[in-house]
Amino acid sequence: MRGTRRNLTARVLAVLVALLTLQLGSLVAPAYACGCGAMVTNRMARLGVDRETSVVRWDERARAEEIVMRFTVHGDAEQAAWIMPVPHRADVALGDPDLFTELDGLTAPEHRDREYFWPRGSDWPFTTGDGDALVGAAPPGARGPGVGVLGRERLGPFDVARLTATDPDALGDWLHRNGFELSDRLSGELRPYVERKWEYVAVRLAPEQAGQKLYGALDPIRIRFANDRPVYPMRLSRLAKTPQSLGLYVLAGHRMEPRDAIGGNRPEVLFAGAVTPTKGGELARLAGPGPVFLTAVDQSFPEPARIDGDHELVRAAADTPYRVVIWHDRLWTVAGGVPVWLLTVGGGLVLLTAGALTAARVRTRARARTGRPGPGTPAAV
Repeated sequence: MRGTRRNLTARVLAVLVALLTLQLGSLVAPAYACGCGAMVTNRMARLGVDRETSVVRWDERARAEEIVMRFTVHGDAEQAAWIMPVPHRADVALGDPDLFTELDGLTAPEHRDREYFWPRGSDWPFTTGDGDALVGAAPPGARGPGVGVLGRERLGPFDVARLTATDPDALGDWLHRNGFELSDRLSGELRPYVERKWEYVAVRLAPEQAGQKLYGALDPIRIRFANDRPVYPMRLSRLAKTPQSLGLYVLAGHRMEPRDAIGGNRPEVLFAGAVTPTKGGELARLAGPGPVFLTAVDQSFPEPARIDGDHELVRAAADTPYRVVIWHDRLWTVAGGVPVWLLTVGGGLVLLTAGALTAARVRTRARARTGRPGPGTPAAV
């Protein structure tokens, strides 16, 4: 009996040790990918991306695209590098967080009230409660083997380099010389972009204060480049080890939508409609002062390894407006909170009672006039 207990204890301890080993291994593993680019850090640091939110401005007349990106991260890394492929030469600048605040306000769900007649489980006489419901370094010009550094600049907490690469291994060597490691898998996923002669924006993330960790919402980055059609690079996200979440705002002349799901859940439209930016606001600086069609899309990728390409953004079949509506169900009441159903039922009972009493009186009077005894009255002998 004791031997059986010792064997059981040994098995339990073995399982616990195995689980702890897996957890410790996850803490020191590099975060190779996130969102629409690759996030690279050293092997002893941990960096995860909770949310990626981006704005795509498509100027069809100028054939130009602008992307403003913001990452919300967590972990213990003090530095990291992020790589984004772009189809043409890119200009990079800092973005303003106020842009996302303004867009959040424009696309917020609409709240509406609706009343119901009969009480529900959250109403008296049952219980009480609330009935609300809801119906993602070399100096400029220097060249290494296979890599061209087109420019390098400091933007707030970011060290930004614009690169060309004739092969992904050369790009990995450049990152290694700058203190980062490029995984073999990431190098392989870069190859399709190299073959299409895309360029790269490499951003070194470092807090302005020494020793500070990368945590929370990072400052947005604005990237502008020429393009024949709007695209949102996502291929590198297939390397992520955890589910990914993407929030995408698209500003264009018409309602836009992703061509397909590229391996994730079906994109969900949260808002679609023409909006007029606030004069002098960040949205006006990005889209211009006049009306622009805004489409807000949310998408999750439960299995990032299934991502099979980049998001191509196409015009929807119609500029149909849409907004999420949150319904607040309220019991129909009058006169300072008296339920209408109670008045109705109570009034009905009063009427029925009054009717019954009236009918009884009428029958009594009729019997009195005819001399017929009423029920329970003894007959005369």
